[in-house]
Amino acid sequence: MPQATKIIADAITDLSAEGIARAIGTLVTGNSLAPGARLPTVRELAGALSVSPTTVGDAWQILRRHRVIHTEGRRGSFVRDLAQDRTPRYWRVPTTGDAIKVDLSSGVPDARLLPDPLPIIRELRESPVVASYLEPPVLTSLEEILRARWPFDPERITILNGAMDALDRLIQAVVTVGDKVGISDPGFPPLFDMLDLAGAESIPLPLDDAGLEPDAVRRAADNGMTTLIIQSRAHNPVGISMTPQRRDELASILAGRPILVLEDDHSGSVSSAELVSLGSVIPEQVVYVWSFSKSHGPDFRLAAVGGVADPINSVERRRTLGPSWTSRLLQGILASMLTSDAVEASIAVATDTYAQRRKQVVERLASHGVTVGGSDGLNIWIPVQNEAIAVPMLAAHGIGVARGQPFRLVSDNNHHIRVTTSALDNNWEEITDRLAEASHGYVDATPNQNGGRR
Repeated sequence: MPQATKIIADAITDLSAEGIARAIGTLVTGNSLAPGARLPTVRELAGALSVSPTTVGDAWQILRRHRVIHTEGRRGSFVRDLAQDRTPRYWRVPTTGDAIKVDLSSGVPDARLLPDPLPIIRELRESPVVASYLEPPVLTSLEEILRARWPFDPERITILNGAMDALDRLIQAVVTVGDKVGISDPGFPPLFDMLDLAGAESIPLPLDDAGLEPDAVRRAADNGMTTLIIQSRAHNPVGISMTPQRRDELASILAGRPILVLEDDHSGSVSSAELVSLGSVIPEQVVYVWSFSKSHGPDFRLAAVGGVADPINSVERRRTLGPSWTSRLLQGILASMLTSDAVEASIAVATDTYAQRRKQVVERLASHGVTVGGSDGLNIWIPVQNEAIAVPMLAAHGIGVARGQPFRLVSDNNHHIRVTTSALDNNWEEITDRLAEASHGYVDATPNQNGGRR
């Protein structure tokens, strides 16, 4: 038996495709299989393990998908150099450079529209004093407010450090190597990265104007999907919000199946669309994540997580080995903000402003023959002839936008750019005209000193 085959066969105890992939991944990360090492053929390893070649072939697919190995036709399969080509999708999104005067690539709220927390902080009558590491992770006063506003009756609620922290911890708790996870395509790059790190098989799910396409979700469910990640409103990057009818269609597909739904409400209170939650129909299968970053302030790093108890309990148990809880002082500030008329009024102004800014840009693009879908959120998804050309074209005029490729699981010939409209206040007409020109494939190459066209 060749040496590489013996090393691999000796390391494998779980003869499933996932187990084989996991064992080889461990050998690679431990450098027992060096970069460039040639792997045995599917039939060689299947014979050594006394399993079906189909099982080994499935393991190879998992390893290729996570860029642990690569195949060079008849030459065979080889171990990749894991130190190369590992830039996460997320870090390929922002546009940087001294030439960028207007950054529309970041997806962040307008700082000028965030509520001022200082009056709330000054009026705090008491500060939670925690003398024990074993205190409950959620302030009782905050949990009562959240339960009164939750879209369904949650078995459990906890507080984590923002939506991305929440989703990352939930994915770690419920997803294992080889699990099939449905997620929208296009979608949010950090979620793709998290699933890659978990070793999941990401199933791309297309969208239409009402949300995830039911037929695609049904096929994924029939094909063994164990988890579904859904953006219920203000989809990033597309701006679609799920309709009540689509919620009911998806719920009828998912109901009773062993599928957990992670519902990401990343825009929260500054979404102009009403929340339509799958948890209102199938609460026993849903964990809803409510972010306060875009509405109350990114620096609070707060998100509420509530729904079916088991995955939340798993997150809390694992978290006791690290930070244990999110600052109760910040939780107390959030509780006061959620019951403040002044803060609520500020958030209402921000919501209307974001909706208006998005609407006016979309309508002006339409006047130039550029159609943009969706109706909510801080971003728009603009079709372009070639994003590799459109992004530097706009950068030459001081306008930073995000390439569409990191937002895609499956590459095709449909190119896009994601543009953040939340802070697009001054000079929006001229900037929108430049966006339209980039969509059509041309931009005047002689920008003036203010970043506009001559």
